[in-house]
Amino acid sequence: MEIIDNKISKIIFITGGTKSGKSQFAEYLACKIKKITYIALSDSRPDDLLWQKKILIHRERRPKEWDLVETTNLINALKMKKGPLLIDSIGGFIMENINKKEEEWEKNIFALINLLKEREKTTIIVGEQVGWSLVSEYEIGNRYIERLGTLQNKITKISHENWLTLNGKAIKLDNISFDIPI
Repeated sequence: MEIIDNKISKIIFITGGTKSGKSQFAEYLACKIKKITYIALSDSRPDDLLWQKKILIHRERRPKEWDLVETTNLINALKMKKGPLLIDSIGGFIMENINKKEEEWEKNIFALINLLKEREKTTIIVGEQVGWSLVSEYEIGNRYIERLGTLQNKITKISHENWLTLNGKAIKLDNISFDIPI
């Protein structure tokens, strides 16, 4: 696998379910890139002990020399950071926009996709796979699932590599798939 780390934009998109290995695989790819910035896209949730444990596992796994940005504002981070990035995970962007009206949500998706397309360095994006079975009984849960699906579809279309992680295995989707006609 060739990682481009110069003047050509390259987006690598990795999706998978909970505990599928998506973050580990993204980190494995990122280790091949010099001077990468890891964008941890989430609220800190200091009162959520399980979340804190998960964050600690991620921190301990990352190389110490990686630059780290912990934020909920992905659009601002993309404007500020011009070098190679690992974004973990795109669900944080959904959460930041979950209560936005449809018009503002669409505007933010448009801005995000354009910023990703304009990048000149490698960008690795981790995304959650949800909605494969149960449907949420709550409107906000269904909004999350719908918005995540819409955004990930758009990211897939601009990505140079698309991967699915499943049970600790990484499958390169580009090798075994074709675009669904509109």
